[in-house]
Order: sequence, then structure tokens, then C-alpha cells
Amino acid sequence: MTNIFGKHRFVVITGNYGSGKTEISLNLAMECAKREKTTLVDLDIVNPYFRTGEKAEELKAAGIRVLMPTFALTTVDIPALPAEIQSVFEVPSDRVIFDVGGDDTGAAALGRYYPSFMKFRENTVSALVINCMRPLTGTAEDILDLARRIEGRGRLKTDLLINNTNLADQTTPEMIEHGERIVLECARELGISRVCTTGKEEILRRSSLHTPVIPVRRYMVPEWMEEQE
Repeated sequence: MTNIFGKHRFVVITGNYGSGKTEISLNLAMECAKREKTTLVDLDIVNPYFRTGEKAEELKAAGIRVLMPTFALTTVDIPALPAEIQSVFEVPSDRVIFDVGGDDTGAAALGRYYPSFMKFRENTVSALVINCMRPLTGTAEDILDLARRIEGRGRLKTDLLINNTNLADQTTPEMIEHGERIVLECARELGISRVCTTGKEEILRRSSLHTPVIPVRRYMVPEWMEEQE
């Protein structure tokens, strides 16, 4: 997975609810931590569920520094960003991954750090994760609207589109291929040259794709689903 993000120190991952951005953030953090000092910033101030902070202990056990909004994972989940997050731009770290809430409200948190990102723009890559099986990102028009709203509020241009089209255990190769076609169309409209596809390895193997593929492991599996796997 690190190949698609290159050697950029800062990796920003955005995506609407249900896109799989948190899974991709976790996969990237776990992979990076095997060979470099890694920090994972949970910058999602919108969604109280399926967030990277839920795996904080597992991440810390892997040697990953975890930062998250104040009161995250409590009944008082308010959008309060601790001053410690700013430290990632000042304290040396080989890789810093930002898991950002994907709509324009969530991207506003990203915009708060715009001056710092601009200081390191050449060392920053911003990726938008897209799941074409979700209602708000099912068409090219919806995706383009989302991408432009995120850029408008987050003030950071998207460099990479990630086709993560899936329907959990109901995913088929045809779904992934359909998603790739839509995401490639969006990339052309946005002037983005970098596109990849992620998903379960066994499904990717059976899919006919034109973009680089990256297998991902599912970390954010609800307890009721774990019993069925």
C-alpha cells in the first residue's frame, strides 16, 4: 500500500461515511509501522462510529502514536481538536496519516491545518476514498460534487482517488469493476492522474481492472459480524 502513497510524510485520507477510509487508514498505518515511526490522527469530528480511535490499543501495541479529538469514543463526542494534533507538523515522524471526515463539515477540520500543510505541500498526498455502492457516492455527479466540497472546505487539493467500491461480504468483481469505471471518469473530470483500487484480496483476484490494486484487511468489523466470520 505504501507504494501508491510514495514517500510522502503526510497522508490525508478523506471519504464519505461508509467509504472505507478508516479501514484504509488503519491498513496503511499498520504497514508503515513495520519499518518507520508512524502517527495516526483521527480527524473525524462528524462520525462517532467506525473510527480509528476504536482500535487505539491495537495501534499503540504496533508502535503507532494515536491522536484523536477530545471526548472521542464517549457520550460527549464534540468536535474538539486538541492542541497536540498540531505537534505532528513540529515533532519528527516518518509518516503521519490523517483519517478525515469526508463531507464538507468534516473537511472543515482539515482546513484548520491548511497553513501547516502548505509548508509541507510537496511532502503531502491527499486521497479521496470512494465506495460507489453508497447512496451519496453512487454516481459520477455525486462524487464530483463531494470532491469539490471537500476541497472547498479542507482547502487541500485531492491528489489520488481510491476506488473502494464494496458491499461488505456481498461484494462481487462486477461491483468493483463498475466502481472503477465511475472513479476513472471522475479522475478525468478532476484532472487527477493517480487512481487505485482496494478491496479483499480474493475479490480483487477475480476482478478485471485497469488500475493498481491494493488488498486490504478488515479491521472495523462489528462484533455481531465477527461471530459470523
